[in-house]
Amino acid sequence: MTQSKDNNGMNRKTHHQRILLTVTGLSPQVVTETLYALHYQDEMLPTEIHLLSTTEGAERAKLTLLTEDWFGRLCRDYRLPAINFSETHIHILENAQGQPLDDIRGLADNQAAADGISDWVRRFTQDDDSNLHVSIAGGRKTMGFYAGYALSLFGRSQDRLSHVLVSPPYESHPQFYYPTPYPYIIYTQGQNSKPLDSQNAEVTLADIPFVRLRHGLPEAILNGRSSYTAAVNSAQENLGPAHIQIDLAGQTLYLAGKPLRLPPAELAFYSWLARRKLNGLPPAPCPADGAPESGYADEYLGEYRQIRQPAAAMERTQNTLAGGMEKAFFMERKSKINKQIKTLLGIHADGYLLQAIGKRPNTRYEVGVLAGRIIYLTGNSA
Repeated sequence: MTQSKDNNGMNRKTHHQRILLTVTGLSPQVVTETLYALHYQDEMLPTEIHLLSTTEGAERAKLTLLTEDWFGRLCRDYRLPAINFSETHIHILENAQGQPLDDIRGLADNQAAADGISDWVRRFTQDDDSNLHVSIAGGRKTMGFYAGYALSLFGRSQDRLSHVLVSPPYESHPQFYYPTPYPYIIYTQGQNSKPLDSQNAEVTLADIPFVRLRHGLPEAILNGRSSYTAAVNSAQENLGPAHIQIDLAGQTLYLAGKPLRLPPAELAFYSWLARRKLNGLPPAPCPADGAPESGYADEYLGEYRQIRQPAAAMERTQNTLAGGMEKAFFMERKSKINKQIKTLLGIHADGYLLQAIGKRPNTRYEVGVLAGRIIYLTGNSA
C-alpha cells in the first residue's frame, strides 16, 4: 500500500488491487460508462473489472464488450493503463441448485441472486490490500439493491458505491458505450430516428454514501459463505436493543444470541445483578474496604446454588462468603466477567457489561440490559 495525493493535496491510501464490480442486466454499457467517468473525473482507475449478471446478460457483455471490443476501444481511445478484464471476469449468477440463472423470475431466483451477489462482495472485501468499487447502474433494480446492501454489510472504509449518470438521449441507448473522443454517429430509436454524435454525450459518476455494518458481523460470516439473509440477520442482532438469556443449569449466558460459558463464580455474580434489576432493586454499591456485605452474600449464594456444582465447591464458596461479600471478591468477579464479554462481542459489548453508575465513593453497579430484555431459561427462576 502506498500514499498518493487527492485533489485537495491530502494523503490518501492507494491499494494495490482495485476492483470494479458491476451488476448488469441487458445493458453491459455500464462497464465502459463507469470506466470513462472515472477517467474523465481524473479518479483512480481499477486494476481489474468483474461483472455479475444472468445468462443472457453475461452473453451480451461478452459479445459487446469483448467480441465487438468496446472495452478495448475505450482503453485505446483514452490510452488507459492495463486493466484486467476478460471472459473469466464475467460471472453468471446461479440458482439454489447451482444452475445458471436465465432471469430473476420468482422468489427462489430472487433469493439466489441475493446470496450470489452478497458472496461475491464478501470475497472481494477479504483482502485488506484492496479496495472495491461497486457500481449499481445496471441490471434489475433488485440486483442493484442487493449489490449496494451487500457492500453496506461487508464494505470497509476504502470501498465505494456509485451510480453512473448518462445524459439523454444517450441514456440506455443500446448503441452508446461512452463518449468517443472523435465523431461517432448512432441513431435514436423509433419512427422519427435521428442521428446522434457520441462525443457529445455527458457521463458522470455519482457517489452513493452507505452505512458500513461490517464491524457487526461475526468472523464466521466474514470468512465463509453464508446467505444474504443470514448476514442481514447477524447485523440486525448487533444493531438491535441488547438482550440476554441466562441459563444457570447450562452455565451459559446468551448475549444477542451468542453463547458465553462462564465459570460458576462469575455466572452467579452476573445472574445476581441481573436478578436485582428484574426485581426492581437499585444498582449495587461495591462493598467498602473492611465492611463485607452479608446481604450480598446471601443473594449471591442463592444464584450459585442453582448451578450444578460438586458439594465441595459449594462448601468452599460458602466459607469464602461466611463473613459477607468483600470488596475484592466483588471487583474481581466484575472485572473477569466484563473482560470475557468484551472478548466475545468486541465493540458491541457495552450494552451487556456490568456498568458503573455514579462517581466514587458512590459508584454502584448494574447489568446494562433493560429489565424487559432479561430472560431466564426454564428452570432458572429463583
